[in-house]
Amino acid sequence: MSSQDIPEENLPAQQAAEHGHGGVSVADEKHPFADPGLPPHEHRIQDVDERAAKRSERTVALLFTISMLATIGFIASYVAIPHDESIFVFPLGHINALNFALGLTLGVALFAIGAGAVHWARTLMSDAEVADERHPIEAPPEVRAKVHSDFKQGAKESAIGRRKLIRNTMFGALTLVPLSGVVLLRDLGPLPHEKLRHTLWAKGKRLVNMNTNLPLRPEDVAVGSLTFAKPSGLEETDEDFQEQIAKAALMIVRLQPENIKDKRELDWSHQGIVAYSKICTHVGCPISLYEQQTHHVLCPCHQSTFDLSDGARVIFGPAGHALPQLRIGVDSEGYLQALGDFEEPVGPAFWERG
Repeated sequence: MSSQDIPEENLPAQQAAEHGHGGVSVADEKHPFADPGLPPHEHRIQDVDERAAKRSERTVALLFTISMLATIGFIASYVAIPHDESIFVFPLGHINALNFALGLTLGVALFAIGAGAVHWARTLMSDAEVADERHPIEAPPEVRAKVHSDFKQGAKESAIGRRKLIRNTMFGALTLVPLSGVVLLRDLGPLPHEKLRHTLWAKGKRLVNMNTNLPLRPEDVAVGSLTFAKPSGLEETDEDFQEQIAKAALMIVRLQPENIKDKRELDWSHQGIVAYSKICTHVGCPISLYEQQTHHVLCPCHQSTFDLSDGARVIFGPAGHALPQLRIGVDSEGYLQALGDFEEPVGPAFWERG
């Protein structure tokens, strides 16, 4: 659109006269774009009616009050609602009551603050448009030279280059101060201590079939079959079942003893029956795919592949180490039992794994 197409009342010269805004009224080689100026200012109802302004003020105050009440509700929910309580919310179904209350109250608190700020800005704050001429962002050369000179002079007067003891101790103090904030992370929850290193498996714990919930005998495990087991005494009705089975889940495979390449694996097996952790050492997915011809097991998540005939070592995929093996035998009644816990943590590596 050329300068000739701009209505006369919108030309910069006319706008400059009306709004005090100067600009180029006609495009030329030096200024190829004409300044269209600012449109006439339209007053809001709150600008001319004090009662409307008071209504807007009360609306903003109400929104901020709602935010305060929601924050109080957030704190009360955190203190009063048990972490394991569930409620039915249509159409979500049964959900955790604490999570629902915390999410709802925090969402209302944040929304009310935002809505109040927006309503305040749109109805009560000044909306007059002010034009500001563009100017170079960088400082003039003389200002930059002055800043550099002042910095060098300050560094010289501080003697930071000469007073090495002060300089080094200052850097040490500035480095250690952030550790105060790191210490506060301790309140995020209990430390894991050694619970990630141990499972429910112990000497004398029978291997119980996950499907039938019955203890296993050697004759129950056929050559080439894959069976999943849990430690005796662990029931699905237990409150911590999911936490415990996530570490103790076991897969049992029967191989011909002559096909077992790893000596320790053979020593820890019983009549060719080997027991390995079901938890993939990559990101903790449950392993469930077994190829009896190659004796390989495959994690369905990221295709990590382990050779059960050779110490469950990794032969493909992103897993970092072999599956832990559980040493097994039989008890006096002929049932398969564990001869101890895993000798290394199951699942993925973690920060305190030694």
